[in-house]
Amino acid sequence: MKTLKYFGTDGIRGKVGIDPITPDFFLKLGWAVGTVLSRKKSKKIIVGTDTRISRYMLKSSFEAGLNASGVSSIFAGLIPSPAVSYLTRKYKIDAGVSISASHNQYYDNGIKFFSVFGSKISRNLELSIEKEIEKSIKYAKQHKFGKNHVVNFDREYIEYCKNTFPNDISLKKLKIVLDCANGSTYHIAPRVLNELEANITTIGCSPNGTNINFRCGTTDISSLKKTVIEKRADLGFALDGDGDRVILVDHKGNKVDGDKILYIIAYNALKNSGFVGGVVGTSMSNIGLEISLRKIGIPFVRTKVGDRHIFNKLQEKRWNFGAESSGHIILLDKMNTGDGIIAGLQVLGIIVKENTSLHDLCKDVKLVPQTVLNIEFKDSYKNLIKSKVTTVVKQLRNKFKRKVRIICRKSGTEPLIRIMIEGKNKKKIQEIIYNIKRKIK
Repeated sequence: MKTLKYFGTDGIRGKVGIDPITPDFFLKLGWAVGTVLSRKKSKKIIVGTDTRISRYMLKSSFEAGLNASGVSSIFAGLIPSPAVSYLTRKYKIDAGVSISASHNQYYDNGIKFFSVFGSKISRNLELSIEKEIEKSIKYAKQHKFGKNHVVNFDREYIEYCKNTFPNDISLKKLKIVLDCANGSTYHIAPRVLNELEANITTIGCSPNGTNINFRCGTTDISSLKKTVIEKRADLGFALDGDGDRVILVDHKGNKVDGDKILYIIAYNALKNSGFVGGVVGTSMSNIGLEISLRKIGIPFVRTKVGDRHIFNKLQEKRWNFGAESSGHIILLDKMNTGDGIIAGLQVLGIIVKENTSLHDLCKDVKLVPQTVLNIEFKDSYKNLIKSKVTTVVKQLRNKFKRKVRIICRKSGTEPLIRIMIEGKNKKKIQEIIYNIKRKIK
């Protein structure tokens, strides 16, 4: 398949003001998207944003491009990416768009696309869009320009989230610290938990346009851990900037990542409904998850990093549960994309029904020590293969062989190489990290 110029593992993303995250590009992108969809007689797209200050500029440009192609938009306002997915599928809208850079900080922005089924669009469709971007804009006839409509779907999405939670129980016995990353769930998630009667303390719920994911959310849970312990809460619940990731913290301040959440949900299904099938992880999923699942008879397969790949593998296998360590949890019986609020609610429901704690639910999943080293890299994947980093990683793999697992990959969302080192010996991992840093200086 032809290499994509703009699309990464999850849409298009980058620094605001630097191509392609500019008003000029978003105008052209909107026109290209509208042109491709119009071939299928599609005429309507739903658009949502997170809280970044650049959302106004980029959203206006993208919608102008859509309108120029003859396509109308429904603007849902500040709303989580999973809500865009849900609404696109429910109302059979031709496509959904979330203007967001997910877990990145405010100086980045981007755009994600959802199909009429609520899943990420195909690579073939991304290629078609990129092909149109290279062409000159051809305007629709004057009487066929698109229009923009504004609709508030907050209440509808809140009700949908609540309806995924068992209706015979409540959260009134749970004391929860909720961190919304100053992102698009700040006005949604607290209402969901409050209406399910949880006793909540909120942090990361005061967005100002430049504090999204800053010292909060799934990528920095230090404040969440501290607040959970200070408030003597039962657990902490962190979301990322656009609400498609969740990380939990138990009452002792221990991190419960996507691997552990996946285990908890799969094991509960096995115990209570005779769950048949398996679960999907990625190349970065902890080997401890695979071993723990094997012990209880649940098959586990890996795929490439990215929730699109997890979704595709789940469909292929006809399974329901998949996740990334980072907190993307896909539950196909609920959603066709990762939804942090809904995934977190499933764990809360298990805690209440089993009359247990998050800490105890994690006892049977034994993760091995794992570290991810991020190295700045702005070049192409082709040049990564030829780079010094790849050579060093190969040498270390040969040296340590079966004692550690080393994965080297180019991030699809940031200009970074991610090197994951995993093994039972923490000292060995630190030695490898030291060697990598020393050799690539």
